[in-house]
Amino acid sequence: MGGGARELAGYLAALGGWVAALAAAALPQWRQSSYAGDAIITAVGLHEGLWMSCAAQSTGQVQCRLHDSLLSLDVHIQTSRALMVISLLLGFFGIIVSVVGMKCTKVGEEDPVTKSRIAVAGGVLFVLSGLCTLAAVSLYATQVTYEFFRESTVPINARYEFGSALFIGWGAASLTVLGGSLLCCSCPAKERRGQQYYRQSQPSTAREPPVKMSSSPIRGEQCL
Repeated sequence: MGGGARELAGYLAALGGWVAALAAAALPQWRQSSYAGDAIITAVGLHEGLWMSCAAQSTGQVQCRLHDSLLSLDVHIQTSRALMVISLLLGFFGIIVSVVGMKCTKVGEEDPVTKSRIAVAGGVLFVLSGLCTLAAVSLYATQVTYEFFRESTVPINARYEFGSALFIGWGAASLTVLGGSLLCCSCPAKERRGQQYYRQSQPSTAREPPVKMSSSPIRGEQCL
């Protein structure tokens, strides 16, 4: 795969991952009601996310309510919120920087080395964005798993399990990290080019061998 095609594939993968991370952050299905157990209650399904909690009735009516207070939320929700916001900001700047540094754009094409460095910087931003998304989703999933298996008087069908937004977040993190890694492969081999230029610019130090003069006398005149 050529350099331009690799950059384009990485950019599209990272862009898709960023859009998926945005959708995961906005969705309220980070955890949902568990239907495990003997007595399954299907009349009302509860969903909770980073910003709101919803109740879906069997008739199809859905009621959502935003979280009332920021400070009253659990620590894992606040941390996941902050990580997702940081991830989206890093990804947004990565989109802008990568467009400038990609070979398929005309911006700064007179200096290909600097242009490649800008593409690498965009890839690094995408990788950091994917890692933040992965950390946020994994932290939330860890807390959901802990509360589900914790010894409690709450029945299993009244507990929560993984929601669809967590799986979207894991997929988004994978795409973003993959795309950023492909963009980071645009790093130019500057040192190798510099060594070639240095070798070509060096003058030749080999001296030409001196011309040996003949020591035999010239037979110009002969006795008449």
